[in-house]
Amino acid sequence: MQPTPFTPWTWREPSALGDDPVTVESAEETGRTGVDLVGYRVEATDGHIGSIDKASYDVGDAFLVVDTGPWIFGRKVLLPAGMVQTFDHTERKVYVDRTKEQIKDSPEYDKETFETPEYRRQVGDYYSGSYRDFPY
Repeated sequence: MQPTPFTPWTWREPSALGDDPVTVESAEETGRTGVDLVGYRVEATDGHIGSIDKASYDVGDAFLVVDTGPWIFGRKVLLPAGMVQTFDHTERKVYVDRTKEQIKDSPEYDKETFETPEYRRQVGDYYSGSYRDFPY
């Protein structure tokens, strides 16, 4: 059986442990299907890394911007949606399948360029390489 290739900017299939934010019913006042993940805590495989500052749910272009607070001197990081393993909506947590070190070593986040194709390619390539080198 072939392993599923990593697709950085696409949410994984909903799991039994936590549903895809695009398909979970949201609060009635939003008027849309999905869950707003802004404010959720983000957990790497080896601990807490920060809180979600911005989230995109666009098909094939989904991501999280995480404010790491004091962990890496207030730096923000861009995490492709494909890294998300599961959600805990009760605890308001998102679990990603990379280590703190792998996330810390990711390309520098720049609020002016983070939505450009060049930057997305750089981040996508970085994390795709980490899945080849250190699959979980």
